[in-house]
Amino acid sequence: MAVSNIPNSLPLPPGSFGLPVIGESLQFFQDPDFAAKRRQLHGAIFKTHVLGRPTVMIHGVEANQVVLGNESKIFENSWPASTKALLGPLSLALQTGGLHRDRRKLLAQAFKPRTLSTYVETMGDIAKQYTQKWQQAETLTWYPELRSFTLDVACKLFIGQDNGSQTSLGKHFETWCGGLFSLPISLPWTRFGKAQRCRDLLLQELAQTIQARQSIADPGNDTLGLLLQARDEQGQGLRQAELQDQILLMLFAGHETLTSAITSFCLLTAQHPEITAHLRQEQQQWDSNQALTLEDLKQMTYLEQVLTEVMRLIPPVGGVFRTVLQTCEMGGYQIPQGWSVQCSIASTHQDQTLYSNPKKFDPERFSPEHLAQQSTEQQRYGYVPFGGGIRECLGKEFARLEMKIFAAHLLRNYDWQLLPDQDLDLIVVPSPRPRDGLKVIFTAFSD
Repeated sequence: MAVSNIPNSLPLPPGSFGLPVIGESLQFFQDPDFAAKRRQLHGAIFKTHVLGRPTVMIHGVEANQVVLGNESKIFENSWPASTKALLGPLSLALQTGGLHRDRRKLLAQAFKPRTLSTYVETMGDIAKQYTQKWQQAETLTWYPELRSFTLDVACKLFIGQDNGSQTSLGKHFETWCGGLFSLPISLPWTRFGKAQRCRDLLLQELAQTIQARQSIADPGNDTLGLLLQARDEQGQGLRQAELQDQILLMLFAGHETLTSAITSFCLLTAQHPEITAHLRQEQQQWDSNQALTLEDLKQMTYLEQVLTEVMRLIPPVGGVFRTVLQTCEMGGYQIPQGWSVQCSIASTHQDQTLYSNPKKFDPERFSPEHLAQQSTEQQRYGYVPFGGGIRECLGKEFARLEMKIFAAHLLRNYDWQLLPDQDLDLIVVPSPRPRDGLKVIFTAFSD
């Protein structure tokens, strides 16, 4: 797939723009097979109109390498209008060029290995609190509980707040999340309008938290404390307004997609008891009464394979959008300047040329023996749950750490079984989760 400057004589990709104004946005939000159906009709590259813009959808190693590897050259990071408005203008997700590079360096301090090692105990303690509660309940709808769990972890580690999901910040945060990927209709009763109001309330609460932390001598060693002390190459720190937007982005990134990935792990292991048995066998190497260490987690190689396959089969993010900066050619078609391109992560992960029997849950795909047979390009651009290029998810190691700690704690101490008569089909926007919320029987192992 070549990308180059081309004459306007090349055809546009096949496809349909749908209805006036809204295009095919409603189908995009509601149909988990939106892209697959159109790919069957039109081929690997097709055009549509979603989220207010004409969009070309692509997938695969070569397409991902071209788009993700040409950031700020031919393509530029892009978000739907609702997302841009709610994340805020100073958010790392919206920054480009040198500013994005510099800010990414500052924010990376919260995710260095030395810092991550200090998160292990807190993640484990919060996991223990939640699983004890679930054990007492015996049956539960798991997805909402997992949302509370990941938000509590994020609030504690990022801003030092305990039980964040039960606070006013937690309530406002959920409404704000609900509008991030919505039609940007700013009316009081729409999802977007409610989310705008909650963004204002969240910024007020974060401003108070930041000011309180600035008023004491020791700002602390959580993410907020690190960012208050961080300085760029010119010796400048982050202004309060930017701190608010960056913290809000971190809370979202450490909550929404991570909840989806953990939920998918719980669902898939419940559906594949033979894999769960293998996971439990690996856990027998460690004393379940002893707290996990970072070194323990590094040695859980089969658990790593399983979590990697979970995010291949049900990626927490379905795709990434880019804006076309200059008219170019892809696969024999013209992609006009100003259009959007979406790299489909989900479709890449279902590509039969990359993964045999791609709908099967098979952690052996990521065994050392199998990985040794893959090219560097396939490993880098054929498996992209965290995106790629210079915008690869900054917090991916944080996410992997939390998933591994939570999964190990479950496997050591608990059993979970799916309740019958529930809809396990996935809602995919903003991130995949079972339609009925994953209803389970949750029990502790007897001593």
